[in-house]
Amino acid sequence: MNTREEQNGSISFANDVVATIAGLATVEIEGVAGMSGGFSGGLAELLGRKNLTKGVKVEVGKEECAIDLFIVVEYGVEIPSLCEKIQANVKKAVETMTGLRPVEINVHIQGVRLAKEPAEETKRVH
Repeated sequence: MNTREEQNGSISFANDVVATIAGLATVEIEGVAGMSGGFSGGLAELLGRKNLTKGVKVEVGKEECAIDLFIVVEYGVEIPSLCEKIQANVKKAVETMTGLRPVEINVHIQGVRLAKEPAEETKRVH
C-alpha cells in the first residue's frame, strides 16, 4: 500500500482497490468475455465477472500506477480496437476514482471464447 501526503492528511490505496477498479472497467467493454486467471492445463481459466482482481496485476506508486490485464475475448471481436477501448476505460476509471495516473495499461489476451452452441432439446416419446 502506498501513501500520498495531502494538505489535510494522507491517502493510501491498496493494490487490490486499484485492481478491482481496473477489472470492473475492463469487463464493462463489450467483447470481453471475462478476466483470465492464467493457464490451467493449457487452457485459459475464465474467471468471468466475479473474481476480477485475479486477472489484474497492479503496481502502485505515490502518483502513478502500472496495470496488466489478463483477459479472454469473445470470438469475432476486433482485438486491437477492443484493447484501445479497454485502455481508455481503465485509464478514465482509475484516474477519476483514485487520482492516480496510469503510465502503462497492458492488455494480455489469454484466450478466445467461442459462441455457445444452442442446446438441443431432447424430445421424449410417450
